[in-house]
Amino acid sequence: LAVCILNLQSEGGAVTDENPHLSSCCQLLEIILRKGLQQTVLGLIRRDYWHWLEQLPQHDPCGKLSPVSMAVEQTASCIKVLTSQGRGRYFLRLALNRRILGNTVHHFLHTPKFSEWYDPAISILRNEEFVEPFLSLLLVLSEMEFSLNIEVSMPCLLQVCQIYETVPCRELGMVLRYLGKRVFVLELVEGSQAQVDQFVLPGDIIDEINGVSLRNACNGLAGVVLQRLKGQPLTFRLIRWCSSDGTVYRPMVKLLKALQQENPKFQLNPKSQAPSHGGETQCLRDGR
Repeated sequence: LAVCILNLQSEGGAVTDENPHLSSCCQLLEIILRKGLQQTVLGLIRRDYWHWLEQLPQHDPCGKLSPVSMAVEQTASCIKVLTSQGRGRYFLRLALNRRILGNTVHHFLHTPKFSEWYDPAISILRNEEFVEPFLSLLLVLSEMEFSLNIEVSMPCLLQVCQIYETVPCRELGMVLRYLGKRVFVLELVEGSQAQVDQFVLPGDIIDEINGVSLRNACNGLAGVVLQRLKGQPLTFRLIRWCSSDGTVYRPMVKLLKALQQENPKFQLNPKSQAPSHGGETQCLRDGR
């Protein structure tokens, strides 16, 4: 973790989603928070670190955890995040942005109720030899500036999310495929608006259209939304199937393979991946 933090610092400036070392850092934080986490006797619900995070504000009688409580509340109310793993990852990104991760873990360690959650034999959080260095590293993270995008419906750690804006047109020209309750771009129609703009790529996921979430989309939902917005400017939130360096976004690997098996002509071309120009939002030339 210390090496990852040094690598983050070596890039200079605020840490964004484009930082190549961010994923490793977040994954290590998650591993540490899960290591030695004990399950309940009945095992009806599999414990994850999010489960103690959501209970933390209840053990704050003095109101010292106001920023943490607000972050927990925002995470719990996010309708795009459906699992405990997703909520935990969402909270981690939020905590890094707001510089509260160290305070969160420190309060957890000083709440007796949670001492039984971790096995002292293997947990870092219950090991006196390791927990102090870990808290020191969290203090370093709290002094760094993070500017991470949390407005995503798949807050796993390798995701690249970008915005595509286009003016009203008769035919946008994206052939869609519904798979895994997601809306994939299968291909672009030759000569269409989307093909001319060269921003959307086969393999991308359409996550939102004009703020309407397509998470858990049933067949035809995107068409219904587009029909409702006919004649209006369109803003698509896209989840890229790979990052700018060609690294495939892992949660999409299985679905992309299924697309290729169903459609032999379906091709992924990382070399044509549209570049990001310093931010989440990219407006195309000529106002599109």
